[in-house]
Amino acid sequence: MRLFMITALAGTLAAPLTGPTTHAAAGGTTVHPVDRNELTANPLYQAGPLPRTTCGEPPVRRGDRKLARAYVNAVVACLERTWKRHLTGAGLPYEPVRVLHMNRIPRNHCDLAVDGADSQAWYCEENRTLIFQIGEEWAANPSDLWLFHTAASMYAYHVQYLTGISAALGELSADGKAEYREQSRRYFLQSACLGGAFMKSVWPMKGRAAKDWHRFKSLPVGDQDGRNSWYGTTATVRSWVARGFATGHPGSCNTWEAASAKVT
Repeated sequence: MRLFMITALAGTLAAPLTGPTTHAAAGGTTVHPVDRNELTANPLYQAGPLPRTTCGEPPVRRGDRKLARAYVNAVVACLERTWKRHLTGAGLPYEPVRVLHMNRIPRNHCDLAVDGADSQAWYCEENRTLIFQIGEEWAANPSDLWLFHTAASMYAYHVQYLTGISAALGELSADGKAEYREQSRRYFLQSACLGGAFMKSVWPMKGRAAKDWHRFKSLPVGDQDGRNSWYGTTATVRSWVARGFATGHPGSCNTWEAASAKVT
């Protein structure tokens, strides 16, 4: 399986296919349509909206990493309850995820392309583990829903693994770097959207108001290096997060059938 960038952007929210080319990627490079049912017609999309549940937020305090870690653990517990009910109810595979907090994730841990960022999160398929490195950056404003959506979108990689999306992506080929990066963006944007859908399933939360969601919407950003478009532009990332939140339905997060212009 190819190694894709499977991480939250630090400090931000953080295969050639057969057949003729039918649309163009950014920069005019033609790409093949994604023609694999595990991606475009996955049963996850037909399972209905996520069940409405309640998710309490434990207290957090600026600069307190211990509380921030406890907060992430509580959100993941909520995610487990929701996704277990949703996946098993639809006859889809489910297994719990592990959570690991580290002060500094070693380089190449789980064969991941870990860098020197202050704060980052990764999903390790090998042992189904979410790995969080909560540094000063993420602990600076822990009550702004950033950690909540980060946990939700990272858990979405686990959902993509369980439902065969990750494996199907790994079997795609790409006709050049542009198409390879577009596939990466579709993968990342789907996880961001699924994170938004989970937020909708527990919204409104006790102590939260519409202003909290509106403030959070301005936080996710996309690629800062236009030469390496792994995640998508800021506008694209925010659009898919908002789309998931608007519906609460994983079916609205089918980035694999979206036109290339929607995943730039």
